[in-house]
Amino acid sequence: QVQLVESGGGLVQPGGSLRLSCAASGSGFSLMIYGMTWYRQAPGKQREMVASITRGGSTNYVDSVKGRFTISRDNAKNIMGLQMDSLKPEDTAVYYCNAEVEATRDSASYYAGYWGQGTSVTVSS
Repeated sequence: QVQLVESGGGLVQPGGSLRLSCAASGSGFSLMIYGMTWYRQAPGKQREMVASITRGGSTNYVDSVKGRFTISRDNAKNIMGLQMDSLKPEDTAVYYCNAEVEATRDSASYYAGYWGQGTSVTVSS
């Protein structure tokens, strides 16, 4: 069983900063994590991709967060981060992490995409 757990959400004033983390774990499994992505879903809107990072460190951002958000990852610890600076009210959303994971146990490998449960970010004065 592979789990992704997000943390770091909260309430922040416009112009402030937050750092989100996503930790992957698999009880009894050895994990190889490929692409990792942050998504967000604002109330009444569709889920959108915010930022993604390959295992090699190549990154991609939605235009609305370029220059303000920075995605990172630690392959040894199976952790992904999202540093969010100069936050705006329109960044308010539930943020989800997604990862493409190959989980191996007893010489058997399973490849699938996994989602975290989400962490809420509210930008308001």
